Amino acid sequence: MAKQVWTATGRRKRSSATVRITGGTGNITVNGIDANEYFPNKILVMDLTQPLYATDNANRFDVEVNVKGGGYSGQAGAIRLGIARALLKFDANTDQSREDSYRKILKANGFLTRDARVKERKKYGLKKARRAPQFSKR
Repeated sequence: MAKQVWTATGRRKRSSATVRITGGTGNITVNGIDANEYFPNKILVMDLTQPLYATDNANRFDVEVNVKGGGYSGQAGAIRLGIARALLKFDANTDQSREDSYRKILKANGFLTRDARVKERKKYGLKKARRAPQFSKR
């Protein structure tokens, strides 16, 4: 019998991540590379695994991620949102009014909220989005 797969998408800044979780031992691969090797900072790996630890699933699922765009921080945030959404799909058949439902746990920790902050566009006549050219009186 084929393994059951739960797929979800997460986005942050300019990054977009497609996350697939399957039953396993807790391996996380990002673009075919182990997450600890892909990300230069261990804090980013800790950040993207937070939904798994909050729901006590750190060693229960294998996570396979395809991520593109943005920098490491945005990619880690996109992966975290994707993992949280995939866990919701896994837990969809249980009663959502229970205190130990994944939805309540993830929502209380803020893992289901998409961070909508993106870089503001540059305006003409300015050096950046809001930075005006230096003014010289004389």
